[in-house]
Amino acid sequence: MTPPTAGALRPLKPEDLDQVVDIDGRIGGRLRRIFFEKRLEAALADTNGFIAVAVEADGELAGFAIARLQNGEYGDDHRVAVLDVIGVDPECQHTGLGHQLLDGVEGYMRKRGINELRTEVDWNNSGLLHFFSTTGFGLAPFQMLERTATRHL
Repeated sequence: MTPPTAGALRPLKPEDLDQVVDIDGRIGGRLRRIFFEKRLEAALADTNGFIAVAVEADGELAGFAIARLQNGEYGDDHRVAVLDVIGVDPECQHTGLGHQLLDGVEGYMRKRGINELRTEVDWNNSGLLHFFSTTGFGLAPFQMLERTATRHL
């Protein structure tokens, strides 16, 4: 695929699954078919709870993004979108398609009255951190906490 300078934004469709899995596998080095089967099925079944967009280049899927919509946490009714996954074909990266995907997600967010987008990223993934930094993301004013599920209470 020749790297494009712009692509056509559209909703993600069920028939995109194989290409989504392929793109993600080439980015991450492993195939996550079951994850994407479940995530895409949920997103397409609940369009009020998810935003799922794709970008095409030369008539082929070149990137995708899926965000979950949340109605607040811990009693807060502040609606937010949480970007679960974003991927751009490695041959098309650094062409603006990732920015276009985020613009598409934000367009759907605005239509729903949501003005905050959150995501998580591995602190050691400098490429993805740089991408998110260039799209206006910054450190959130809260900390994520975790613990192993094997710990006994």
